[in-house]
Amino acid sequence: MRTCVILNPIAGAVNNVAAIQKRLRRLDAERLCISQRPGDAEKFAREASDFDMIVSAGGDGTLNEVVNGIAQTGCNAALAVFPLGTGNDFARTLGVPSVLDSAIEQIMAGRTRAVDLVRVTSDSVRYFVNVSSGGFSGVVDEKLTPEMKRAWGPLAYLRGAAAAFAELRGYTTTVAFDDAESFELDLYNVIIANGRYVAGGIPVAPEAGITDALLDIVLIPERGPAELAILAAQILVGKHLGSDAIIFRRAKKIAIKSRPGMWFNVDGELIGNEPATFELLPGALQCVVGVA
Repeated sequence: MRTCVILNPIAGAVNNVAAIQKRLRRLDAERLCISQRPGDAEKFAREASDFDMIVSAGGDGTLNEVVNGIAQTGCNAALAVFPLGTGNDFARTLGVPSVLDSAIEQIMAGRTRAVDLVRVTSDSVRYFVNVSSGGFSGVVDEKLTPEMKRAWGPLAYLRGAAAAFAELRGYTTTVAFDDAESFELDLYNVIIANGRYVAGGIPVAPEAGITDALLDIVLIPERGPAELAILAAQILVGKHLGSDAIIFRRAKKIAIKSRPGMWFNVDGELIGNEPATFELLPGALQCVVGVA
């Protein structure tokens, strides 16, 4: 099996690049690419379109670049995840071990499964596999820095939320599901989920399935501070789907237009604040998964 490894040497969990490279040599990869700047991982993945397997060795941001490189070329390479990031949220959904040597063994076993992919069309076309969110979440993502992630680990997301709270505001939003049901309301946040976890393991979409051909959508309307505090506590433990403080839907497609324009992030990477359409592409990506 021809294997290409794409390594982000400054991913959140990387302390010793040489030690990581030594572990990765067990994969006997034909090509090892080391990113130096944003966009490198996506470029490397595009250039590896004739490989059998592409290994994303980094965090969720690196993974998003690799996914886009694969999706944009339409190649059939299987995607494997070697979790080196702060959150590793999609790796958690795939059942990738956090112990790196065990993760290597899983990749070497090469058991794959077709999982759903999401295409979002906004000011550009991007793809993602885990979660996209807009509104307040986009403001939080602007506050996060690589230094904050490295210093605080998963707690950096809570630090970012605290820094952004003063900028909390509503967005007058038109939402359309599957080109049918449509309504307008004032929202703080929109969450479009394929995977289950964000921010280092918070189950923001606890019932989402990466093979169910549906998006899990959580809308958070404007609420008072007390209700928001209760809702935040429920989200931390994945008990929010039954709350009256949210609107929960499942759909294959969702279109969003807001005033002002929401900034969306996809797998933690910011995209534009133009109207956005999210479309589920069932079984469009082969991923290496665990035995269970």
